[in-house]
This record gives sequence, structure tokens and C-alpha cells, in this order.
Amino acid sequence: MTTLYTIGYEGTDIDRFVATLKSVKVQVLADVRAVPISRKKGFSKTKLRDRLEQEGIRYIHLAPLGDPKPGRDAARAGHLAQFREIYSRHLAQSAPQQSLQELANLVSEQATCLMCFERDPGGCHRLIVANALPTQVTMFHLFGDEPDRYVRNASKLPSSRSGQGAAAAQ
Repeated sequence: MTTLYTIGYEGTDIDRFVATLKSVKVQVLADVRAVPISRKKGFSKTKLRDRLEQEGIRYIHLAPLGDPKPGRDAARAGHLAQFREIYSRHLAQSAPQQSLQELANLVSEQATCLMCFERDPGGCHRLIVANALPTQVTMFHLFGDEPDRYVRNASKLPSSRSGQGAAAAQ
């Protein structure tokens, strides 16, 4: 089965974030933020894209997979069930469906990582995106605050190619 990585940049800096992606050999970073702007240095769309390109990682922004404002507001208020409901309705629309297919194609061809802000994938829409893909994937959640964990546990990491197993890094 193909592996799809996910990562949030909350609690990390751009250097550790990039080191984490490189440690698992990510080839494409798929930004699923509705608004790809950040007050955190290096994480706004243009700066992030430029840095990733310098490191040999392709950047793609899939805006239709971003969480609409009502969903973001519900999540910020701690109304996670409402957030999931809003986002699930959003995903059923044609533009997000096209982006899901584009993402599925990327994942089948290259080591791809979904990115949003939240460190915990359970509180982020990238988990919903990964589960909504038209093809089945194994998810592997990365944490950008300690890239060395993936180097130390390289033998336990999944391959992004189909047919390979997966185990979480300790």
C-alpha cells in the first residue's frame, strides 16, 4: 500500500521542518491550507515554496482542499464535530473532489506529504483529506519538532511505494 505522510508546522521552525521532510525522503509537499499565509517565519506560500525547491522538494498548493472559514472558526472554538461536518460537506463539492484526485495521482507517483498548521493530525483537516482519497493509503504522521527521530528509526519507516509495510517511529 502507498504511504501518505502528513505534517503540521505548529511548534517547529523551518529548518527542523525541512529536515524532517528530507529525513523520510519526501518529494512533494502538498499544502492543504485554505490561506497559505503564516506569521511563522518561512511558512508562507512563496517563502516555503522557494525553500523547498532549494532542498529538492516540490511544493504544490491545493487550495480547494483547504478548510473553509466556518470550519476553521468551529475548530478554533473547540467544536470539532461541527468542524468535521462542515469540512465533509465542503469536500463533497466538485473543486475539492478534483483536488483529491490530483493528490491521489501525486501520492501514487511520488513520496508526498500533506501539510497544514496543527501539530496533532487528529485536530486537523489533513486527516479527513487523507481518509477521503479515492485510493487507499497508509498514513504516517510526521512531527517536525524532532527530525532526528526519523533518522534514528529509519528501519521502521514505511516506504512511500506500494506494497511496503509501515511502522511508526518510536
